[in-house]
Amino acid sequence: MNRDRAHVAVIGAGVAGLTAADALAGWGAHVSLFEKTPFLGGHAVQLNCKATDACVKCGACMAEDKLRRAVRHPNVEIHTGTQIEAVSGRTPYQISYCSHSPLVNADRCNGCGICFTKCPVPGAIMQGRAPRVGPYVAIRRDLCRFFDNAACSLCREACPTGAIVLSDRAQSGTMRADAIFVATGFTPYNPSDKPYGYGRFPNVITSLDAERLLREHTVMKRPSDGRPAGRIAFVQCVGSRDAQLGHPWCSKICCGSSLRMARLIQSRQKDAQITFFYIDVQTFGKDFQSFYQNARENISMIRAIPGDVVRTDADELEVIYFDPETHASTESVFDVVVLSVGLLPAGDNERMARMLEWAADESGFLPRHGSDRQPAPAGIFSGGSVTGPMAIADSISSAEKAVFDMVRYLTAS
Repeated sequence: MNRDRAHVAVIGAGVAGLTAADALAGWGAHVSLFEKTPFLGGHAVQLNCKATDACVKCGACMAEDKLRRAVRHPNVEIHTGTQIEAVSGRTPYQISYCSHSPLVNADRCNGCGICFTKCPVPGAIMQGRAPRVGPYVAIRRDLCRFFDNAACSLCREACPTGAIVLSDRAQSGTMRADAIFVATGFTPYNPSDKPYGYGRFPNVITSLDAERLLREHTVMKRPSDGRPAGRIAFVQCVGSRDAQLGHPWCSKICCGSSLRMARLIQSRQKDAQITFFYIDVQTFGKDFQSFYQNARENISMIRAIPGDVVRTDADELEVIYFDPETHASTESVFDVVVLSVGLLPAGDNERMARMLEWAADESGFLPRHGSDRQPAPAGIFSGGSVTGPMAIADSISSAEKAVFDMVRYLTAS
């Protein structure tokens, strides 16, 4: 097939989808990039750069680079707020989708934040994921009072640039795709059912919450009162490596991400005392040994997973665990507890697999590209964490490999 005639669909605009869109557009294909949320970049662009005195290979800058490249490429047509409704036919595929009109004009929004202060409904206005690529905010239709008998339009009236357009229009569309790249990513585990108090104690947060806090405040602050947290606990493997939950897999990114975050906090808060609760530490990156040795010298490493977290009368967090050295139950007190949550299959994997007539594996992830056990239908490719947990660099590598095979497929068609 002539590259200038090829029309491909990329479903999911996380780091793998953005990598695929940019690479396919660079080859010459016309790319339709579909993202069901209002924002591009997935989870990866929410991550904070963890460099201290030197780069620590966390991958955050790679995610932002892929986002900027895909957004600027003239061959990439972006559809945010868009749900894939059906996939039919065989090479070419017919894709039916439904797009909701954006309630915030990304070209006009300057991220001033006035709408946040005016909105009376907590959570109705969401902050953008990428710090330098719009949209900077989005409005949740299910919470916005305007869509409840037009009861409120305070944000629109206050917006100094006229960026807010409260008009709920859904538009259906179809497209022909010579090939489909699936990169719908993962779902972070919700630890509300764990005995750690997440959702009840404001100072128990997830690793993604911690990323956002460090972006906003530089130092780690207690959500309950805004005070800097001097004693911080990181709890690993929350929702992964857990046979009782049916999640036996390792999420692969948690150890590296948490240790890098811990060292970043210590570089900004010299008196911060950090404790790391773990089962074992997975290797990460080429400089793992030197980085890990440095971390062990500055972080209290406890090879145990806490059994409970209790809030004290002084609004501190008492972490109860079995001490492997004393072989006894013990308690330690912290200002903030960070739960390193596992990576689970994307919530719509099963529906996507049915549409593509491609069965998900026993864990719920889509098969890896090139799987012999569950080969994909002709013209269907997958990449990134939709196929299983992986770090940013691995997601990019996975997408690039799949795109290479996708281009060979399109060229031969």
